[in-house]
Amino acid sequence: MADDGGPAEAPPEGTSGPVRGYTPRDRAALYQVCVRTGAEGEDASDLYAVPRLLPEVYLGAYLEFEPELASVLDDGAGAEGYVVGTLDTRAFEARCEREWWPALRSAHPEGSVPEGTADARLVHLLHEPPVAPAHVVAQHPSHLHVDLLPRWQGGGWGRVLLERLFAQLAAAGSPGVHLGVGTANERAVRFYGRLGFEVLDDTFPGALFLGRRLP
Repeated sequence: MADDGGPAEAPPEGTSGPVRGYTPRDRAALYQVCVRTGAEGEDASDLYAVPRLLPEVYLGAYLEFEPELASVLDDGAGAEGYVVGTLDTRAFEARCEREWWPALRSAHPEGSVPEGTADARLVHLLHEPPVAPAHVVAQHPSHLHVDLLPRWQGGGWGRVLLERLFAQLAAAGSPGVHLGVGTANERAVRFYGRLGFEVLDDTFPGALFLGRRLP
């Protein structure tokens, strides 16, 4: 589960500013955003011997399979924040099992990195990816991840990205969306609460599933 951060206040109503749809040329920049926010919202660059593993596990499949649901923040300096999502979590999990995880498993077999390291945790995840609980997806079948570099935090741009995605998911017929967040990321938990998310499951060590009904 990625750790998702977010700002406290929103820009003026109707503001879209530097928010735009994702294009394939954004991938490298968004991978960097994922790494630079991958430690409870802080820079994870020094935690991994293979930093690319983090976005490969938590971001790449969304960009590959549902790029129309990805939006980025870019004021001319390149993409520095994003939201990604999937309309149908169960279908997404199944497609990842068919088309995303096999190549990564081949490139990073179990035992290929030292045990007990951050890299080993990611390798284990790609070999045994978590599955969202049935009671979570029953009413909240969509899910999302959002990450912003520090200069975008605190100005409401996380809210703008999320509301754009909420509108896309609702228009596609989704009744609800969920996400995973680390319990240690208290700022993110408070932020999602202000956006109407409620705790759906708190039984996983160190993590919460939060959900919001749509629209």
